[in-house]
Amino acid sequence: MLLLGIDIGTSSIKVSVVDAATRHCIASAQYPETESEISSLHPGWAEQSPEMWWRHVQSAIEKANATKEYKPQDIGAIGISYQMHGLVLIDQYQEVLRDAIIWCDSRAVEIGEEAFDAIGEEKCLSHLLNSPGNFTASKLAWVKRNEPHIYEKIHKVLLPGDFIAMKLTGDTTTTISALSEGIFWDFKENKLSDDVLNYYGLNREHFPAIHDVFSTHGLLKGDVAETLSLKAGIPVTYKAGDQPNNALSLNVLEAGEVAATAGTSGVIYGVCDGLVYDKQSRVNTFAHVNYTSQHKRTGVLLCINGVGILNRWIKNMTGTDLTYREMNDAAKLIDAGSNGLKILPFGNGAERMLSNRTIDAHIHHIDLNVHTQAHAWRAAQEGIAFAFRYGMDILRENGMNPSVIKAGKANMFLSDVFADAFVNTVNVPVELYNCDGSVGAAMGAGLGAKVYACSKDAFAGLNALQLIEPTDTKRYDELYQEWRELLNMQMK
Repeated sequence: MLLLGIDIGTSSIKVSVVDAATRHCIASAQYPETESEISSLHPGWAEQSPEMWWRHVQSAIEKANATKEYKPQDIGAIGISYQMHGLVLIDQYQEVLRDAIIWCDSRAVEIGEEAFDAIGEEKCLSHLLNSPGNFTASKLAWVKRNEPHIYEKIHKVLLPGDFIAMKLTGDTTTTISALSEGIFWDFKENKLSDDVLNYYGLNREHFPAIHDVFSTHGLLKGDVAETLSLKAGIPVTYKAGDQPNNALSLNVLEAGEVAATAGTSGVIYGVCDGLVYDKQSRVNTFAHVNYTSQHKRTGVLLCINGVGILNRWIKNMTGTDLTYREMNDAAKLIDAGSNGLKILPFGNGAERMLSNRTIDAHIHHIDLNVHTQAHAWRAAQEGIAFAFRYGMDILRENGMNPSVIKAGKANMFLSDVFADAFVNTVNVPVELYNCDGSVGAAMGAGLGAKVYACSKDAFAGLNALQLIEPTDTKRYDELYQEWRELLNMQMK
């Protein structure tokens, strides 16, 4: 039996086909090859077309099929990973009412802060584990307030993964994990939050049926199956946000285990037992993939919006034709600290760990006689690592002290410069694995379809490719303190 995993990223869609018996990925495909655009009609806005996601999902599956490495008819279950916090609105005909307001959109910050005050900080934190902040519920409230002609047509409110599952199956479902990431879920009452719905004046009928993460979310429609050369009736057996899914793909499921990613955004995600929260809501707690009302397994998420997107911006602005690998090789020739060049990587919307402030990206201490392209490339990666350290210190304030961090050997972790700066700045060893979101979604599908008895069975044979340990923490701590002084100046 084969398992199909779909990862709905901000930059592209990736799919993987995994042999359930061997647990090996036998084919992968990405679409498009270039990065998908984010529409920003006003400063701080960020939108994408859900229909674009769907077109790209189909193209990626067809591209994977074209490898001829497997028989599409052997695929027996589908899993979906998706960019978190997006707002997709559909009408009664399952037509999209407007472009999705995605995770890095900042328009609803003020609305969320008003809700935090009105509902009460203690009530929000103890029941929602977060401030409503700039999450999906506040984005929905923005639509209600500013686009009433669209709001009145809403039939269902979906997260990005819910939407793709609907396109595959025709069914609309969601999960506690998805509702929690949207700040719709009351953890203490174990239901949709009356406080949030009542304050914003939202209609509870707009929310789909709630299913377990690992369960059937619908069966593949005949016309879609024919288009994609798959069997009709294949179940979609797993849906999860990209960060809980990344943790799953690294077998990070138990309390105290920690995962990280460094793609368009950067994340450290630690698993906890119980309902924990940061009093300032700088890091956020959501239901993990294995959360149940009996076993309250949660994930505490630190998010940095401007990570890989800064690396891409630096590449474009320096006008280089070099590949990222060649840029990294050039950056390795520059000493740690980039000869004083410092970059604050906060140019992709409001940063939750900075109390939802939008401070933009900044480049400091440019010396026109010293600094080259390679200095800028290194300074960008060091600035990203320093931002991770700033967030890691917040996590430590909240009792998270990992002995090791697990990450996929992908995106920024492909760079020796970044990996070295990250490990030495946060002062925690990193284990790198050969995994990605689409493979994790495929394994999730296997768990949901009961192909695997448990996660231990599913991830048997998952071994680290590389262990990176801190070797120069004193130097990087000095550099971090200099960087933090610059950040503090911007925060005043």
